[in-house]
Amino acid sequence: MSFRAIEPASFPWYDYKGYTFSLGLVDGDSVINSGHSGSAFDPALGKAGIKGGMGEQAMTAYAKQEAILAAAGKSFSDVTRVVENISIAGLPYYNEAQEVRKKIFGDHQPTVVTVIVDRLVRRQAFIEVEVEAEPNGGNALLTGDDDTWRRNTIRTGHDGSVFLPTLLPIDANGEIVAEGDIVGQYFYCLERAGELLEQAGLSLSNLVQTIDYSTPATRERYPKIGRPRKDLLGPVYPGAAGILMSELHAPGVLCAIDAIASIHPLEAVNPGWERYNTLTYNPGVKAGNTLYMSGFAALDPDTQESLFPGDLRAQADYTYTSILQTMAAAGVGPEALLTTVEYVCPDGLGDYRAVADVRRELLREPYPASTGIVCGGLLRDEFLLEVVPTADLRGATPADTAH
Repeated sequence: MSFRAIEPASFPWYDYKGYTFSLGLVDGDSVINSGHSGSAFDPALGKAGIKGGMGEQAMTAYAKQEAILAAAGKSFSDVTRVVENISIAGLPYYNEAQEVRKKIFGDHQPTVVTVIVDRLVRRQAFIEVEVEAEPNGGNALLTGDDDTWRRNTIRTGHDGSVFLPTLLPIDANGEIVAEGDIVGQYFYCLERAGELLEQAGLSLSNLVQTIDYSTPATRERYPKIGRPRKDLLGPVYPGAAGILMSELHAPGVLCAIDAIASIHPLEAVNPGWERYNTLTYNPGVKAGNTLYMSGFAALDPDTQESLFPGDLRAQADYTYTSILQTMAAAGVGPEALLTTVEYVCPDGLGDYRAVADVRRELLREPYPASTGIVCGGLLRDEFLLEVVPTADLRGATPADTAH
């Protein structure tokens, strides 16, 4: 079984062919879609543009997702996970997007992840939406009141993945936990993940990937989060990424975690990079037929030196080469790359188109489902780009792997 690109017969928002990402992918019974914003073709401009506020943009973004799902034989009732990437400028109006989502899904509750981003690639965009789907929405392992930042719904997804909602240092009374202390807040978020997983019949040992969001002001303290990871995670440490955003979900929130677990046994994947022997995350984690990977940037794994400062294209080339090395250690080539999330720093945004050239050279069709986000920074000042990927170890449909 293998994956293929979704190509709707009608997609009026823009001409999707020629890009180095797929609108979405069908992988067996699963559908995994790229992030889509509220952009649409504007006849007056002769190109895509964005109109309206948060509510209108959310409706457009979800309309795109609906069209892609329909082309794959799915609907919103099949959705297992929604990721809503919300710009800082759009955060005050986020309730409008939430109302759109509630109206669309009705009684169906997917797992909802909200990522606060400095901005999206299209400057006027307030929201970009990603969705994944399974027949009948997968299995709901846990549901509850998701109307606040303290969400509860956990659903199974692609290849035994288990999706957790946004994890925030906010208690049941809506109060910030461990105010001013990123390590204490990180402990709380992991413990909250453990509570949710235990109610779903799993534990923190099932985690395969974590993406940490923190603020530039906490960068010096961020390495200390290795302690809660060492105390609470393992024995196979999940893949991890650390991304900086200028603001997070609410005043006083210093960190947020996006976490994925798996029902399958975990196996660490490492091309032979010794630095990971002392870290609380792995380059890759194999679970079932999926390879969940850490975030990759232009970092020499032996010397731990940041490479190619100021050169986004060279950093992208090194980053994707490192991803492909990790995939090779798991026994697959570029045709197996399933998803990517690219975090680009503001200083690199002017050259961001060069990343597409690198993808065209190194990757294979069908291109992965992808999302591009502008972050507030990365953990090394020299980094302009970090990429968080996953791969399907069964690869893509053979007829679609040629250039």
